Amino acid sequence: MKTTILVLSASSILALSACTNMSDTQQRTLSGAAIGTAAGVGIGALTGGGLLWGAAGGAAVGAAGGYIYDQYQKDKTKNPPKSNSTKSTVN
Repeated sequence: MKTTILVLSASSILALSACTNMSDTQQRTLSGAAIGTAAGVGIGALTGGGLLWGAAGGAAVGAAGGYIYDQYQKDKTKNPPKSNSTKSTVN
């Protein structure tokens, strides 16, 4: 049990330190893939399907979602929403 905890801790530290020099796009895509992998494994376990197929499918969908979210955020930064206010700020 102690060995398992040590291995998981070490791999978590290495995985997190690998993200320090990544761009926002890379971080969001990788985060989406990681979340998708966890969700895919969970769904696969609950439905009795293959865990590897669930992980692979979840990673693909999560990575695509992370990338799409990144592009949305970049577009929102470039083109901020216009104010709908009709009141004049000049007195």
